[in-house]
Amino acid sequence: WSPPSAPSVGGEPASARARPGRRPLAVRLCNWVGEVVLAVPTLRRLEAAGYELWLVGKRWAPALLEGTGWNVVVREPALWPAARQLAALRVRLAAPERPYAFLLTKSFSSALEARLGGWRPVGHARDGRSPLLSRAFPLVRGSHASHAYWDLASRFLGADEPFPQTVSLAPSAAQAARAAELLAAHGLATGRYVALCPFSGADDRDGAKVWPGFGALGRTLAAAGVATLVCPGPGEEARAAAVLPAAVSLPGLDLGVYGALLARSRAVVANDTGPGHLAAAVGARLIAVYGRQSVAAWRPLGERVTLLHAPDWPGADEVAARVLAQD
Repeated sequence: WSPPSAPSVGGEPASARARPGRRPLAVRLCNWVGEVVLAVPTLRRLEAAGYELWLVGKRWAPALLEGTGWNVVVREPALWPAARQLAALRVRLAAPERPYAFLLTKSFSSALEARLGGWRPVGHARDGRSPLLSRAFPLVRGSHASHAYWDLASRFLGADEPFPQTVSLAPSAAQAARAAELLAAHGLATGRYVALCPFSGADDRDGAKVWPGFGALGRTLAAAGVATLVCPGPGEEARAAAVLPAAVSLPGLDLGVYGALLARSRAVVANDTGPGHLAAAVGARLIAVYGRQSVAAWRPLGERVTLLHAPDWPGADEVAARVLAQD
């Protein structure tokens, strides 16, 4: 699933100032929706430690995190403009000393732009970037992605705390209201429809993460009189119409509204994709369908997640039975 573009916020907010008693911390967000969702517990921990977060990420990040109240800056799309953007943010924050930049990314370029912007980057010792990092920490291999972010924060803060096990993220009140309007306009009632997420990210160029049973599942649910909803991103509208012709299609939504729709559903079915992690985080009943890819690092985390994982994919009948079962 490729999220729609959000309006640019034009770099850092014009009113940017560090609040008294709070230490500013720039946080470079990851480039994929699911990774940002899985980093939310770590971000909350950094905030609880006394940092005022200034999150820097993709154009969809402000809508995704709107309900948190955090400062979210849309990163400039090239290294030198991004470095100048970070430098301008540092000046506006009027920090008494060169502040830290916490890198959830693992790339050399993200460390370089933070350093060029006058911040002290902290992150995993990866991609040959350790000389650029103010503090470099080893990446814990074999762990879930969310635990890797949490471990990085533990090392940065110098304190171990147990991971909360689940990820929680709520849309803003305005996004929840917009979701309710859309449901009413299309005759869908809360708890009476199933949201289907038959896409994967742009990194999945051969579609290896896309469960092939969505079409059969859609037909089974239609025959059972269950309404279905699909929310395609840019360029995914044609596939949504072809695979799920009976579904209500709501393209072009921001991620907060999308999350609110997932939260109001009877169930969500998703393969390895960002909206699956979003569904788990907003508390939806998620049936996560995984094939040959490993689930060790990327399984969705949530109290209402059912993971179906088989090398040759779970069958459509099995998934339909899970969807139609009582929660």
